[in-house]
Amino acid sequence: MLYYLFEYLREEFQMPGANVFQYISFRAAMAIITSLLISMVFGKNLIEILRKRQVGESIRDLGLDGQIQKKGTPTMGGIIIIGSILIPVLLFAKLNNIYVMLMVFTTIWMGIIGFIDDYIKVFRKNKKGLRGIFKVIGQVSLGIVVGSVMYFHPDIAIKENPVSTEISAIRKANEPTKRYVVSEGHFETKAVRSTQTTIPFFKNNTFDYASLIAWAGENAWKYAWLIYIPLVVLIITAVSNGANLTDGIDGLATGTSSIMGATLGAFAWLSGNIIFANYLNIMYIPNVGELTIFISAFVGATIGFLWYNSYPAQVFMGDTGSLTLGGIIAVFAILIRKEMLIPILSGIFLMENLSVVMQVTWFKYTKKKYGEGRRIFKMSPLHHHYQVLGYSEPKIVLRFFIIGIMLAIISIVTLKLR
Repeated sequence: MLYYLFEYLREEFQMPGANVFQYISFRAAMAIITSLLISMVFGKNLIEILRKRQVGESIRDLGLDGQIQKKGTPTMGGIIIIGSILIPVLLFAKLNNIYVMLMVFTTIWMGIIGFIDDYIKVFRKNKKGLRGIFKVIGQVSLGIVVGSVMYFHPDIAIKENPVSTEISAIRKANEPTKRYVVSEGHFETKAVRSTQTTIPFFKNNTFDYASLIAWAGENAWKYAWLIYIPLVVLIITAVSNGANLTDGIDGLATGTSSIMGATLGAFAWLSGNIIFANYLNIMYIPNVGELTIFISAFVGATIGFLWYNSYPAQVFMGDTGSLTLGGIIAVFAILIRKEMLIPILSGIFLMENLSVVMQVTWFKYTKKKYGEGRRIFKMSPLHHHYQVLGYSEPKIVLRFFIIGIMLAIISIVTLKLR
């Protein structure tokens, strides 16, 4: 909203300084500052409201150290995260941008699903919450919407192989170190709708989903949605559930999500800038740079929430927050065409998911074969395994953060390591 206000003031009244809102970097900085303030200042007030209304977490006794002490801690704190994301986005982003629209829709949609689940747990006193099938239906529905818009919407396109057609001034700045200054560059290339995505570590790092149905001939692209949309559904479901499983100890899901968000923000900014996209030889996606404002608000919201969610937690995000965080990360990666980086960047979520799948599968198999179920881990998800081994919550969280940072660095390195 402020973007449009200052745009109007600039055009109509030539207001000094109003032009600063044209810069994504400025609006991204304002978004992260605003989201931090909202989550930290208003978050405290909301926590008090939740405590007074006795919106507390019901704890299932797993025999873990310090677990019972968490009973009654205010939950549904994901409302803080959602509000801290949406308000700065509405203030500073271009709201007619299709990518921003999709991210706002994702945040609200997943927030509603998580809120219903928490509401049933807290107010209906049903520890199971929303039935799993309804969660999956909600995730699948989001995947269908996102996949369909990405495939069919005319404003979603890429520019392949940007070529410099005019560089009016190229000046050698420092001969010994081979540094050059390029100014007034003009790049020209054609925007095309495409089902291409990015593959990490490959020299020719693009992959077209339409190639999977190349047998359809020249019309393969018309039918690529049959593969693309189900894949989008799978990614969103897997990542949102991974975030939900990771939210088991204080600060873990919040902190790892902020690391992932910051990394995705760097990719969005580079992919939306034709000069850097050309320099790095990566896919240029027109208008996607506007997502930098959204992800800046996301990072600010998660860091601000971590102020209260770190050990010992004063508030839990609940499914309102965890499902939303996972959905945002998945959809954001899809929009900037970096979904194949998710197994690396979101490796923490992947490990948590796999630990549960492996544990359940092995238990059922051994029970059927030997008459007694056996376990791979002491307990799943994976963070509980280390708790049973005697590691403290802060140590587990910090080490998972370190792993998350390492995975983020590896993800960024894929820009040049091919």
